[in-house]
Amino acid sequence: MKNDQISGKAWVLINKDGILIEDIDTDQIYHNAYLHITDRSLMGKYALGNLAGWQDLSKKVKPGDIIAAGRNFGAGSSRQQAVDCFVSLGIALIIAPSFGAIYFRNAVNSGFPIVRCSHIKDLVKKGSLISGDEVAVDLCSGKGSVRNGEIFFQAEPMSEVQYAIFKAGGLFNYAREIRSG
Repeated sequence: MKNDQISGKAWVLINKDGILIEDIDTDQIYHNAYLHITDRSLMGKYALGNLAGWQDLSKKVKPGDIIAAGRNFGAGSSRQQAVDCFVSLGIALIIAPSFGAIYFRNAVNSGFPIVRCSHIKDLVKKGSLISGDEVAVDLCSGKGSVRNGEIFFQAEPMSEVQYAIFKAGGLFNYAREIRSG
């Protein structure tokens, strides 16, 4: 059974000027040069390989880490690999003010946890959230904290359906549960 609260080390996707990167598209997340790779376990090493300054993220992250990004994360195509590469790395959660519509749906269907938080940009701007901070988010309430409760924020809680799909481990498992339930 999956935990309702996710906590881990944050990787805050900022540019060289320290500003949260917005409009990260699926080609920056997972370049089309690697679309021939079909084994999900091999996809992680290419995560963010086309995002300036973040090409080496896959060598730094550890399973359970959390990514914080700017608005419209996952804009662009319906590239499932842009979700699968983070699953491959064991990323526990992505927090952003908003997500590309197709990316959001792909993540939910995969049972991959993503939450919207309009306050992330302000936290980064104030220096209240930096890479390396410990972040925790309760998926049901949306309550979050940084630095082991030193700073608090409110994210959008997962919807009932998103949460049920997450707990089931993906849409297909959720459908099997409904059918057998």
